[in-house]
Amino acid sequence: MSAMRATGLLRDHLEGLAGLGVALVFVAEVVARADRPLPLLALTPLIAVVVWVRRRAAFISALTVLSAWLLSAEIDHAFNEEGGVAWLITWLVAHYALGRWTVGVAAWVAPVVAVVSGVALGWDDIAGAGSADLAYFVSVTAMPWGAGLAVRLRQQHVTALREENQRLERDQAAAARRAVIEERSRIARELHDVVSHAIAVTVLQSRGARRKLGHDEAAVRDALDAIESTNAAALSDMRRLLAVLRDTEPGDDQQRRREPLPSLSRIDQLVAEVRAAGLSVELTMDGEATEVPPGVDLSAYRIVQEALTNVLKHAGRQESAAVRLAFGPRDLLVTIRDSGGPGQGAGAPDARSGHGLIGIRERVAVVGGEVSAGPHADGGFEVRARLPYALEVS
Repeated sequence: MSAMRATGLLRDHLEGLAGLGVALVFVAEVVARADRPLPLLALTPLIAVVVWVRRRAAFISALTVLSAWLLSAEIDHAFNEEGGVAWLITWLVAHYALGRWTVGVAAWVAPVVAVVSGVALGWDDIAGAGSADLAYFVSVTAMPWGAGLAVRLRQQHVTALREENQRLERDQAAAARRAVIEERSRIARELHDVVSHAIAVTVLQSRGARRKLGHDEAAVRDALDAIESTNAAALSDMRRLLAVLRDTEPGDDQQRRREPLPSLSRIDQLVAEVRAAGLSVELTMDGEATEVPPGVDLSAYRIVQEALTNVLKHAGRQESAAVRLAFGPRDLLVTIRDSGGPGQGAGAPDARSGHGLIGIRERVAVVGGEVSAGPHADGGFEVRARLPYALEVS
């Protein structure tokens, strides 16, 4: 048997015992001073019921005590007029229960009916005794009812606070889950950018090295060095990103997680890697990158990286690209344009529908910017992105 069930059974038995105790007090008072004890003793079960059902049926409890009191007045007016401990206990308990466990109109109407009925039936006695009896009768009705009402309102307030706290906990858990999903999505984009760039550079360098085997050993060594450095950097970035998904680990992984994220301060290194892969790249920077927020900084770097990777994959070593970064007072304009011919550049159909441009659009959307991508009037394909320093709310 569970502790909660045992507590419930004990409470039920205690309520029954309490009702029995009050009934015995009533019997003793009837035997001691009633002129008509036998009819009054017939009311004993009603006295017990008042205490026993007060929690489960408070309105019935109040109605029972009022009915028993009215019947007692008809049977033996003198006994009822003198009152007694049993009557006082049942009256207080019933009206406390009415305020504590009854809701709706009944909780407010019943005590008023009880007072009006009592005053009407005992008006002759009240008129003779003065206002003291009236004040007493009203107080023993209103005070326990008010106390029960106060407890009920307090309990409702506590319950509302508990439910609000549970709702906030659910909202926080949902927000945490959304944050995890968003972080995983960000890591997926980062991994795509890192891996696709490294693979594109590696493929082009490998092709060039194969063509120069046996003819230009120095060029082959340079290509192999570029492949090694590009893939080492990609491996380091992948380890740093994947470490976010793992628990805290000792040693070198902690150091890697403290390494800075890619940023525009490393844009020259990125351009150098692409040039080493055989693509001619012109980099132009207008203004100073002193006011660029970290999120915009990382997004701009990844946009340039993805666009140049698309050029490498779809235009090849025979083409060229121009990168322009214009740092304004409120936003950063990023432009990447290649010189690919029709159907050859980064604007080829498969490039437009691939993950590269999708990733670029997602990064621009995160910072609340704007992006356009398509063929340029003078040939080639152009990606233009405007990244505001502060999120714009329309």
